[in-house]
Amino acid sequence: MSAVGVGFIGVGVISDTYLENLTSFPDVQVLILGDIDTDRARAQADKYGVPASGTAEDVLAHPGVELVVNLTVPAVHVQVSAAAVAAGKHVWTEKPLGLDRESTAALLQDATAAGVRIGSAPDTVLGPGFQTAKRAIAEGVIGQPLFAQTAFQTQGPDLWHPNPAFLFAHGAGPLLDMGPYYFSALVSLFGPVDSVAALGMKAREERQIHAGPNTGNTFPVQVPSTIQVLTSFAAGQQAQSLLSFDSALERHGIVEIHGTEGSIVLPDPNRFEGRTAYVKPLGVLTDGMSFEQPWQEVEQQGVVVGRGLGVLDMVRAIAEDRPHVATGELGYHVLDIMLSAQESAEHGQFVEVASTVAPVPAVPADFDPHARTL
Repeated sequence: MSAVGVGFIGVGVISDTYLENLTSFPDVQVLILGDIDTDRARAQADKYGVPASGTAEDVLAHPGVELVVNLTVPAVHVQVSAAAVAAGKHVWTEKPLGLDRESTAALLQDATAAGVRIGSAPDTVLGPGFQTAKRAIAEGVIGQPLFAQTAFQTQGPDLWHPNPAFLFAHGAGPLLDMGPYYFSALVSLFGPVDSVAALGMKAREERQIHAGPNTGNTFPVQVPSTIQVLTSFAAGQQAQSLLSFDSALERHGIVEIHGTEGSIVLPDPNRFEGRTAYVKPLGVLTDGMSFEQPWQEVEQQGVVVGRGLGVLDMVRAIAEDRPHVATGELGYHVLDIMLSAQESAEHGQFVEVASTVAPVPAVPADFDPHARTL
């Protein structure tokens, strides 16, 4: 096999990091960029040396494109991915995979029938930071994992984003915008979730824009701007997760796993690298004993790049006839968790999560994105 031909649909801001990486991987060849704004597609193609540009239809019709990278807005993720599947292309889509269970499940069924694969962001779970922590947990540094705590809290994107209304609208909020990073990480460690409970709130019914040409304009808050989620995993672990756009205290990327023989802190699940360290129990406590616990650092292994790792893993997995890591099934299960949390917050009761997912494969420590394997 030779390098796999890739086309993009959607070349907004996030396309830069994808293009920077995917144009540097020998196993991938970016052939064409498509966007509703064809001038923008042409500009990005010129910037990154991509030979062709045009519309989404041009990408789907390109004979060399085997995999489509879907970077459109969430509201049309399923529509664009379904068109790529109908054209016989594999798909990598930005998160979330979809916004409702019915159309998203149909997309996965259609892909299976067509013999093509779906991959779904975030691919930070393939990064050396998370994978180093995953290997340490598998090696038993904290014994048997019992429960987890995660937190993402910020004052809100309305303070810096020039067009923040969509981040407080249906299909977004801190749950669907940031939740995929945290729940993908937890499912990758513990396996599928079987039930959730959540409490949600809005600090305000309206927010104000504070940056850009629309400064001073207000917009409605349609979904909870703070949500707290309890998750129960099929294997017996539990987790509590805070996701907030209402916090004066900025805390991002908190992931702690507590086990029978220690506790471990993981890197920010929205990053591809970061600190992994663990502590052991203090043992029997006596009066006057210090509660200070020495941290044991875990050296990060692997080559750090960024977004695009999921695409690379997909093309190599297809060639090697093995499962890829960030599958559509994982993306669907994470979506199901988040929609169940929304329903729990609305109705005030535990919600069973109907979907499941197979164990998420680990990435070898010697995985080299810049190696030619095809």
